[in-house]
Amino acid sequence: MQGPRFPITDHHIHIDPRNGRGVDAAKEFQRSGGTHLFLVSKPSSSFGILPTRGEDFLPVFEETLIVARMVSDLGIQVYPVLGVHPAEITRLFESLPLSRVVEIMKGGIALAARFVAEGAAVGLKSGRPHYEVSPVVWEAANDVLSYSFQQAAEAGCAVQVHAESGSCADMREMARSAGLSPDRVVKHYAIPETPLVPSFLATHPDIPVLARTGREFMMESDYMDENTRPGAVIGPRSVPRVTTRLFSSGEIDEDAIHRIHVSTPSRVYGVDISL
Repeated sequence: MQGPRFPITDHHIHIDPRNGRGVDAAKEFQRSGGTHLFLVSKPSSSFGILPTRGEDFLPVFEETLIVARMVSDLGIQVYPVLGVHPAEITRLFESLPLSRVVEIMKGGIALAARFVAEGAAVGLKSGRPHYEVSPVVWEAANDVLSYSFQQAAEAGCAVQVHAESGSCADMREMARSAGLSPDRVVKHYAIPETPLVPSFLATHPDIPVLARTGREFMMESDYMDENTRPGAVIGPRSVPRVTTRLFSSGEIDEDAIHRIHVSTPSRVYGVDISL
């Protein structure tokens, strides 16, 4: 059987044997032409954990790395991204003082950064709520995000940001202040107006025109792999299928494919993406 013509990378995907289809979803990605993926850790709630200290995120990260090895065994190159989902702040604040919540989340980020420093992961995930919260919670979330940038700067890695649907332009200065290059801050589920490195859903309608302008960005499915929400956000085949379709129709060329799936993620995360 003929192998893939070029690398196709899903920059943000979850593979979850506990709550979803697991490696069967990864096989679908591979059969559709996918070759590389960034496996992002899920919220602690997916594991039935209510953290009371940073170390409580350890099972989340360990299981993510176990799944990474399972997917790697299929012949897919996997890049783990570990961190603390910003929605944890709301969940934990229901039963704990906000100052303690911030401490727990920072502890989880520090733990994730240790995995990066050891070479087990390639980046951190952090952010702030994508829904309306009180000013005090917003300030606390930005405190955690700034700490994530500091940890990434020390570990020499990138940060995937989960945040509101906006430009998030203020994060460039936040990153600089923390010693992290803004060029290593990636906006997951991005809009074109962001000055951060965008990661667009594969179904984003502006991908062809942005590719023709030479814009640096990545593509993602944000596939959640949860049996209770099948196919959400979009399916594991989406990134390779859309890439192949756009290439076949002439809407993007091989230079754009290389920029989206190889050179941009390689530069941002310091990894080598090749067949």
